Amino acid sequence: MSENRSFKPIRTLTGRVRRLQLPAEPTRPTSTPAPRDDRRGTDRATLVDSAVYVDGDRVASPATLADSFNALRENDDAVAWIGLYRPDQHDLASLADEFGLHELAVEDAILAHQRPKIERYDDTLFVVLRAARYVDDREEVEFGEVHVFVGRDFVVTLRHAEAPDIAAVRRRLESNPDLLRLGPEAVLYAVLDRVVDGYLPVVAGLENDIDEIETEVFRGDPAVSRRIYELTREVIEFQRATRPLATVLRRLTAGFAKYGTDDELQRYLRDVDDHLTHVIEQVDGFRQLLRDIMTVNATLVAQQQNEEMKALTEASLDQNEEVKRISAWAAILFAPTLIGTVYGMNFDEMPELHWQLGYPFALFLMAMVSVGLYGVFRRRGWI
Repeated sequence: MSENRSFKPIRTLTGRVRRLQLPAEPTRPTSTPAPRDDRRGTDRATLVDSAVYVDGDRVASPATLADSFNALRENDDAVAWIGLYRPDQHDLASLADEFGLHELAVEDAILAHQRPKIERYDDTLFVVLRAARYVDDREEVEFGEVHVFVGRDFVVTLRHAEAPDIAAVRRRLESNPDLLRLGPEAVLYAVLDRVVDGYLPVVAGLENDIDEIETEVFRGDPAVSRRIYELTREVIEFQRATRPLATVLRRLTAGFAKYGTDDELQRYLRDVDDHLTHVIEQVDGFRQLLRDIMTVNATLVAQQQNEEMKALTEASLDQNEEVKRISAWAAILFAPTLIGTVYGMNFDEMPELHWQLGYPFALFLMAMVSVGLYGVFRRRGWI
């Protein structure tokens, strides 16, 4: 941090704010969207909005980081709020030189893909938050990441995705100077509130998806197993975004007395913590419910397979019975056919060929063999 910047304590709130609820967004936007690089087709890392505040009021809107630094140096009572979208190493190096940001925090901000956490480096707080939003069209949850540097007279917010909408947080705070007058900590808590409030539509979307899956399970939809698996992955990812945030809030709460946090900000943070606890409980319930749904689906699939196997077994048994009947009658008819075939051969010298009782004896033999075979097959249940 520049040596010519003097320390100034955070002033307390002069007027009482009810639970520090942020007012509705005004119609006038104060931030400009990140420019688009047509050569790549993606948003480049750039300065989205920068403002200098004195006593809760916006007094300057610098167009560059250098202008922001100069405006902050000119007024010891000023607070700068710099918003970046997907910053590159050059932007972060400039911020690190000006505000004395720790190299480890800068490295995390460049790499992104961090778990929610809070680190204190001397007089600077570094907070990583993971936002989430539910996309109705695809019925999916998208996750974003925002890093916040909080110092004595500056706040730097770095977004790596579309969510959360930091511009909305800025508009609400600027419409409430009494709250913004509390300093950089008020900005941090407002960003936390925005992230946690953004979890609520996600919870509602996941709950609706689970209800649909339950219907599909009992309807016997063959594609439901894949959807259960994909939704389970989203819930697990959501847990990774919400659970560590509870630790961040606890660490902030533990520093209330040490760092002299304003009483209203303390109540505000506790309210955010309550909302987060409710979200975490619901998400834990979703994961358990999906586990139960998976078990029920596996049971139903197993029952269906058992019924199919039973039907195949019954069909096979019926087929075997038919084969046995056919085989039995074929054996019965084969005996007289064999006798008739033998005595139908045109040979002069054959036993009983000129015997007077030969023909009746042949018929009697055919009948006896057939009756005997019929009796055998009848006893065995083939006929």
